[in-house]
Amino acid sequence: MTENEKKPSPDGSQAASAQDTPVVSGDDIVSRFLSGQGAADETPAPENPRCGFVALVGAPNAGKSTLLNALVGSKISIVSPKVQTTRSRVLGIGMEGDSQILYVDTPGIFTPKKRLERAMVAAAWQGATDADLVAVLFDATQKRIDDDTLGIIEKLKEAGRKALLILNKIDLIRRDRLLELAQEFAGHGIFTDTFMVSALTGDGLKGLLKYIAGALPAGPWLYPPDQLSDMPERLLAAEVTREKLFLQLHQEVPYATTVETESWQEFENGSVRISQVIYVQRDSQKAIILGKGGARIKSISVASRLELTKMLERPVHLMLFIKVRENWSEDPDQYEAWGLDFNA
Repeated sequence: MTENEKKPSPDGSQAASAQDTPVVSGDDIVSRFLSGQGAADETPAPENPRCGFVALVGAPNAGKSTLLNALVGSKISIVSPKVQTTRSRVLGIGMEGDSQILYVDTPGIFTPKKRLERAMVAAAWQGATDADLVAVLFDATQKRIDDDTLGIIEKLKEAGRKALLILNKIDLIRRDRLLELAQEFAGHGIFTDTFMVSALTGDGLKGLLKYIAGALPAGPWLYPPDQLSDMPERLLAAEVTREKLFLQLHQEVPYATTVETESWQEFENGSVRISQVIYVQRDSQKAIILGKGGARIKSISVASRLELTKMLERPVHLMLFIKVRENWSEDPDQYEAWGLDFNA
């Protein structure tokens, strides 16, 4: 190991050396990432701009976050194979011609049992209620239309809302099955148009983008054209680490965790040090995340640090700590940070 290499701490976090002198404390780096360095403020708006909100709704694991990232052209919403990865509303900002499209990635809609689940579902319905356009996303690899998706359709009917139908994951299914699905959905009478896409490969997205851009109401852009999201900076960094927890942990453990970014410091050498706390509900969960000899927390830290380094385009020193906080899912402040209604 050379003098300039950083030695991981016992819990697997990547620590900055004492020689790294902080010159800025705050969230300036991610702020620049999200807002395009501020250069777009000088970009003139077109003569006839369009702007509107598009709510992406669907059952858990339909691929909403993957689709949002593909439409925006950058990763702003975390993704994992597990259901209910998205906890709060995520706004993605995309441009198509003279149209600014404000995509609202909502938590999956299902039958909630716990307070956090109720708040997540309430946030999803609020996103659909407020949007100019509602897009129902469905995993076309499913053998039938699931009860959660049928419930979404019925609730949209009751509200008198029309919607787009987006059949996702077409790269994994036969075309004749897609046509059968489209006909089955059409029978429900709320879908104005149907699009068949693969959020993973990009198939079908060009036509979807063109349609959405033309369907938005006329109006001024609400954000600079190269801004990607309105997500608070510390929350974005915490979400990256939470994604790695979902990817590396199993059963109930990832759902029993939350991540908070405690500090953020930029250094003269261009690097940034981020300190985060992973909260769990029990000591046994803490032991699982640590892993044998700290192997799992080290793996989580490395994966998160590499993604943050790529996202921010500079070296990242990530400090991870694990603390037991039994009732974190009953903390109103947590819900406020996520943009969720504690009393939903």
